[in-house]
Amino acid sequence: MVYQHAVGNFNFTFPDLKTVLAKASPEKSGDQMAGLAAKSEQERIAAKLVLADLPLKHFLAEEIIPSEVDNVSQLIQDSFDAKAFEVIGHLTVGSFRDWLLDYKTDGEKIKQISPGLTPEMVAAVSKIMANQDLILVASKIEIVSKFRNTIGLKGNFSTRLQPNNATDDPKGIMASTIDGLMYGVGDAVIGINPASDSADATLKLLEMLDKLRQQYDIPTQTCVLSHVTTTLELINKNAPVDLVFQSIGGTEKTNSSFGFSLENLSEAYQAGLEMNRGTVGNNLMYFETGQGSAHSANAHHGIDQQTCEVRAYAVARKYNPFLVNTVVGFIGPEYLYDGKQVIRAGLEDHFCGKLMGLPMGCDICYTNHISADQDDMDNLLTLLGVAGCNFIMGVPGADDVMLNYQSTSFHDQLYIRQVLGLKRAPEFEEWLFKMGMTDQSGKILEAKSSHKLLSL
Repeated sequence: MVYQHAVGNFNFTFPDLKTVLAKASPEKSGDQMAGLAAKSEQERIAAKLVLADLPLKHFLAEEIIPSEVDNVSQLIQDSFDAKAFEVIGHLTVGSFRDWLLDYKTDGEKIKQISPGLTPEMVAAVSKIMANQDLILVASKIEIVSKFRNTIGLKGNFSTRLQPNNATDDPKGIMASTIDGLMYGVGDAVIGINPASDSADATLKLLEMLDKLRQQYDIPTQTCVLSHVTTTLELINKNAPVDLVFQSIGGTEKTNSSFGFSLENLSEAYQAGLEMNRGTVGNNLMYFETGQGSAHSANAHHGIDQQTCEVRAYAVARKYNPFLVNTVVGFIGPEYLYDGKQVIRAGLEDHFCGKLMGLPMGCDICYTNHISADQDDMDNLLTLLGVAGCNFIMGVPGADDVMLNYQSTSFHDQLYIRQVLGLKRAPEFEEWLFKMGMTDQSGKILEAKSSHKLLSL
């Protein structure tokens, strides 16, 4: 189907839906490099106007990647809930935006229609929304997940403790972990990106974290972010695996480039459930995503990077995850050129993930060759805090020495808690108070030399 719209004295024609979606996207360097971006602001506005007038039902009739060649498209078809869609099925993309922003549309109403949304519908509505629209709608939606504690409750804000080490040195990792715990970090997960993906190296780190967790009865979950096939191998050996991790993308070719299939995810998910290690719930999958992953793998099928990203959320949704986060500025300026693009992408990803029903967090980050700095990250952190983001990262000094990028520090989560009055996961908050690390309000207390954790 061909789409047309005039802007001023110019008439613009778009050959198919994926072109409309790409041309309507806010400026992204990755789309420009792929030759998918609008060539002018007038063309971008024309594409937005086409999208705004497009019935949501149309997205069910025109696949942007045929399911015959892409199993993510097939998954999207198979998981579509026609009953949930009925509530909004009469709307256009523009009137769907209005419905989401309406005072009468609360978070519960949005969650009820979420199973009836395809990623393309969600991407489309985000493209015609201002930053404040993305923040407002996301702030309405409470997505709660549970394993050994409960994250995502309104007024709560969690943090992944990320004690990465360039050589997987156990003492270095333990020092960073203890440091993070003393700052009240780690209720989302204590999660290590290993320098080596070998099963033996992963097992050593898993056992070390599990020993720490059990010794101090910490109500959190641990994860070594190895490849899903490595984790599955360890589960089959009864290793102490809490969360099952994998980086995922929005096309079959992207996931193949990551070295896994949807069948691998399903097998690992079932194996994790059988471990039955959760105490308050059984959400056990942890997924990371990021705009540009499909483009960097040349696996985007002519689709813009943000729409590819939202398709990854359909993959995540299938497995009832405990955590999902976009690693928003990790790939570099080839895909998000500067701080403005990173901020927009972070707000888009958080909004789209929440709208898809995911417990969405964000690794607020950038690489040193991008045109961004810590002030940009502070801005995005503040905006995501207002938007109700489930969790962020806690990295020693905000500088990951293993992955070589800049993220958020232990101190950053204290800032956003103080500014917005945000609590940690309730079980973790209670543990910190019991351990004498916080007062009853959750404020961090000065560490005593005799503190139990410091004796390790």
